[in-house]
Amino acid sequence: QVQLVESGGGLVQAGDSLRLSCVASGRTFSGYVMGWFRQAPGKEREFVAAITWTGGATYYASSVKGRFAISRDSAKNTVYLQMNTLKSEDAAVYYCAAGSGIRIFSSAIIATGRNYDYWGQGTQVTVSS
Repeated sequence: QVQLVESGGGLVQAGDSLRLSCVASGRTFSGYVMGWFRQAPGKEREFVAAITWTGGATYYASSVKGRFAISRDSAKNTVYLQMNTLKSEDAAVYYCAAGSGIRIFSSAIIATGRNYDYWGQGTQVTVSS
């Protein structure tokens, strides 16, 4: 069984930076896709970024590309989301997710939350302006 624990959320000013962490446990993650999703009040959950555990290939939503960076530290079983130049639109609960069954690495599949079978509890990011 895979467990994911997010941390690093908080209150920041627009333009500031924040780094989220997701510690994964339960097994080795070769072949997994690790993703970050977010959900703002009254809105649907949306894809933010993803990374393949073994190869480190990255994928980003167009709204965050160039500002956010996803990375992983295999030795620590940890995935990070570095968020720079934060905007009010970035305020949301951010969730870490792990997908064990993703085999075709298309943008549509990787960006679909139902393709991930493990989820963290979420961490709140609030951006004031």
